[in-house]
Amino acid sequence: MRIGLLGTGPWAQMVHAPALSGHAEADFTGVWGRRTAAAKELAERHGCLAYDDVDALLADVDAVAVALPPHVQAALAVRAARAGRHLLLDKPLAATVAEGRAVAEAARAAQVASVVFFTTRFQSEPETWIAEQAGRDDWFTARAQWLGAVFTGDSPFAASPWRREKGALWDVGPHALSVLLPVLGDVRRVTAAAHGPGDTVHVVLDHVGGASSTLTLSLTAPPAAAGATVELRGEAGVSVLPDAAEGAVPAFGRAVDALIAAASTGRPHPCDAGFGLRVTEILAAAEALLTRHAD
Repeated sequence: MRIGLLGTGPWAQMVHAPALSGHAEADFTGVWGRRTAAAKELAERHGCLAYDDVDALLADVDAVAVALPPHVQAALAVRAARAGRHLLLDKPLAATVAEGRAVAEAARAAQVASVVFFTTRFQSEPETWIAEQAGRDDWFTARAQWLGAVFTGDSPFAASPWRREKGALWDVGPHALSVLLPVLGDVRRVTAAAHGPGDTVHVVLDHVGGASSTLTLSLTAPPAAAGATVELRGEAGVSVLPDAAEGAVPAFGRAVDALIAAASTGRPHPCDAGFGLRVTEILAAAEALLTRHAD
């Protein structure tokens, strides 16, 4: 599969480009970015072409991988889908429900495959654990803590304008939801949402299976307190999300595998644009509650 990369920022440099250039079944064709010089430098580093025009890149590939802010990603994903290109997208799918719905509808109308890269869903140990816990229907409650130190430590993402605007809810909230939804089922209602210190938010969810869950999300945690934990409690006792033994690059390689499989078989992946849209809808509902309380 010929894949082009849209984006040249830290995530593209650290994860997307290395995974694409090292993938046995992907032909890393080229890079387009909003900064021409950065696209040229990244393309040269990985032995592919730099494109000044996004449509020229779309004409040369079968699929695109996107490493751009959500509002930019959404518009380009629609454009790529309408050109018949498969989509390997990042989370969150979009910055608004309307934008996310446009992506999902464009992918469906064009009958292109889509995969949204929720990192944890593509790491071996967490992926196996999620599948095992999803096989049970007796969970009572769950708590997810996704605490980052992006704005309090030394992070390459600290200068990200969209993260500063949207905060932890939209940056790490998708990770927590990507774990909870396949286990506890869809969310019937966001029952509560409250601000904590910094950009920290606390969210309470009511799931269709009858369980409830609480999320604590932050990008402003003290570095010593940073980390992710998901704990489930039910009739069988307590189960905790295991740590991943591998980083984001191998996980992204598995996301590429998933896109190739979905494109070749026509079977949607569980983390497709439709799932990304559902995550966006839940985030937007939580954001609406937070805004209402702030007023």
